[in-house]
Amino acid sequence: MSEARLGKGFLVQRGDGGSPENFTTVAEVLDADGPGLSADSVEATHQESPNYWREFIPGLKDGGEISFDVNHDPDNATHDATTGIVADFNNRTVRNWRVAFPSPSSKTWTFPAFVTGFEPSNPVADRSTASVTLKVTGEPTLA
Repeated sequence: MSEARLGKGFLVQRGDGGSPENFTTVAEVLDADGPGLSADSVEATHQESPNYWREFIPGLKDGGEISFDVNHDPDNATHDATTGIVADFNNRTVRNWRVAFPSPSSKTWTFPAFVTGFEPSNPVADRSTASVTLKVTGEPTLA
């Protein structure tokens, strides 16, 4: 039997910087992608590399980005320009973020990140949404 799971229940949460840190769930997140972990490959080929094959060593790691869409509500505290995501963008705030995977896993990834994109969309005959992009800076922690 497959162990596939639906993504419903995935949460994106914003830290408050306190000690202990409290996380607030970003309102009405739709689809989400990331963070996308990657590592550079650094060429280490030398004159004595066997049989003319290039050799590589692992380089620096990158926490990538996380992107997600929301049902945009400019009056919601997690979206707005005073205390929310737009304020983080305007103030160039690096804060801790957390993504929480749905039950039964209940795993979380926590990481420092800053907002690199906020793009609202307001079609005439559909709901108002916004696309958000965060750049991870530093090491994500899986718990």
